[in-house]
Amino acid sequence: MRTFFSLVERLWQRLLTVAVIGLVCLTLIWSFPVQAATRINSQLEEQVLQILRNHPEAILESLQAYQQEQQQQLQQTRQAFLQDLKTNPQKVIGDSPTTGATAPKILLVEFSDFQCPYCAEAHKTLKNLIAKHQDKVELVYKNFPLISIHAEAMPAAQAAWAAQQQGKFWEYHDALFNNQNKIGESLYIDIAKKLNLDLEKFEQDRRIANNAIQQDMQLADNLGLSGTPFFVMNSDTFSGVVQLSKIEELLASAK
Repeated sequence: MRTFFSLVERLWQRLLTVAVIGLVCLTLIWSFPVQAATRINSQLEEQVLQILRNHPEAILESLQAYQQEQQQQLQQTRQAFLQDLKTNPQKVIGDSPTTGATAPKILLVEFSDFQCPYCAEAHKTLKNLIAKHQDKVELVYKNFPLISIHAEAMPAAQAAWAAQQQGKFWEYHDALFNNQNKIGESLYIDIAKKLNLDLEKFEQDRRIANNAIQQDMQLADNLGLSGTPFFVMNSDTFSGVVQLSKIEELLASAK
């Protein structure tokens, strides 16, 4: 939707520029009273519509130019992200929770949604992979709640972030995925109690979790992500987006 409105805005700017130039030229020849403004506005609208009728190719040209510009920006953002992953991984990790090797040879960044059924399936696979390769892999968790289709994705992310503030993110993370069919307020409180969290602090932290979660969501948006789970991996032999089905193969072949 944002792309559509941006395209329309750019197209109108282009067409209006042509029309306005014509009107400026007219003002150099004629002077007109204030009451003529309505007539001029009507004429301007008709001129713009006529330009669209006479030059429909302008719409396609503008669309193609916009798509090309967006693709170039996306590629630049992804390349910068991968470069940071190689040369300055802590910049990518930030305050995100991590698990696995303390001196990793491989960094695996996951963008995930606690209400996504595919993420729940990925969680089972990842848990086994990290246990098997815990001496060389560090997993970084980034929040990407798909709030337009998952009503509990954001509340679950807030609860997990609050648990992180008490050093219990991964335990909470596992409990959410293992009980995804019960996701909701009762589950959030129940898990917090079972993990012996300070419930008062837990409630306070849930209310201030949005800023951290929004940072992850903005990163996902900048990278052009549209679904979950999404993985980016960096090692001596591979760097880039990776499918879950290929992770084990890459881990096994990594130096």
